[in-house]
Amino acid sequence: MATEILVPTLGESVTTATVARWIKQQGESVAADEPLVELETDKVTVEVNAPSAGVLSSIAVPEGTEVEVGSLLGFLDGAAAAAKPTEDPPVGVNPPKRAPGPVSRPAASEPTYAPLPSAAKMLADNKVDAADVGGGTGKDGRITKGDVLDFLNRPAAAPAQAPAAKAPRQDQPREQRVKMTRLRRTIANRLKEAQNNAALLTTFNEVDMSAIMALRSEYRDAFEKKHKGVRLGFMSVFVRACCVALKEFPAVNSEIDGDDVVYKNFVHMGIAVGGPSGLVVPVIRDADQLGFAGIEGAIADFGKRARDGGLKLDELTGGTFSITNGGIYGSLMSTPILNPPQSAILGMHKIQDRPMVVGGKIEIRPMMYLALSYDHRIVDGKEAVSFLVRVKEGVEDPRRLLLDL
Repeated sequence: MATEILVPTLGESVTTATVARWIKQQGESVAADEPLVELETDKVTVEVNAPSAGVLSSIAVPEGTEVEVGSLLGFLDGAAAAAKPTEDPPVGVNPPKRAPGPVSRPAASEPTYAPLPSAAKMLADNKVDAADVGGGTGKDGRITKGDVLDFLNRPAAAPAQAPAAKAPRQDQPREQRVKMTRLRRTIANRLKEAQNNAALLTTFNEVDMSAIMALRSEYRDAFEKKHKGVRLGFMSVFVRACCVALKEFPAVNSEIDGDDVVYKNFVHMGIAVGGPSGLVVPVIRDADQLGFAGIEGAIADFGKRARDGGLKLDELTGGTFSITNGGIYGSLMSTPILNPPQSAILGMHKIQDRPMVVGGKIEIRPMMYLALSYDHRIVDGKEAVSFLVRVKEGVEDPRRLLLDL
């Protein structure tokens, strides 16, 4: 009996993916839970595993095709595993390979034109008859939401391709053309979305890192021994300082939803880390409830799994505030861009010795510029400046964080 291989749920707000690579090829035998196909989403790469042992009897969509959650990827023939692994799939089960664009539908002797519930609603909303869509790609020829979208978008497909054929760009001999990854396209779109939709403004301050560096130097070895290899870094102090400041200035930890402002009485802290495919922002849940060791452990784990490609989708969603540290790459000052729908983001930078006036005397101090970019629609200038000053106070005197001052 043939089993459908469907695009699984991909996480909060993720509805589409690109078929990056078929790990198994048509006709190959597979074991239960063995990876079949690799999907690339806006955030991470996801493997779809075989629901049971069998033979990959049909591949419905080729590599490079964009697919929706719940759409058909192929068929797994469990009976073929016990019989003849290379036998042809049953008639009507093996659909033709699809090229990118409109989805081709598997052959069916008697299409039912019966839509799935989500597809039925979309048909009704757009006043489209199911018979006009034809046989669907769902089980027994049922019409899916993706089939309706393909039908609605079909008339616009040809004009959309016309500009590219009209005047193709001529590459120069020493140029190299590489297709943008899905992650890079998503980053570009989200950054532009933030610029277009938010009233972006950035306020700056500087922080003397002397106290935190002395604290780290004095307790680093004892901290690592006590917490079983977890290292004491600077990020945990900044995270704690931000959590304290966010409680005092809740607008910085809120978001706009239509005509409403949603205030968060918790802190899910996004920490920007670099991965092999670009920047990702995993989220420390309830960071305001964690101590320095818990924060440092979570950050170290995120950094390792970001490099290895092991972050999960649910770890990249739901953040209420973010921190990015361009200083690890040598940045002295920058204006970070919001991570929608959050209303603010803190930018850390390179620590640099500079002459400072302390008690009427010039001293050399390790200084760092801080930048807070915020959405001026929801955060007033006074709140933003006061928030950053509170972060500065917490970092310059970590005892305030322990005393909740």
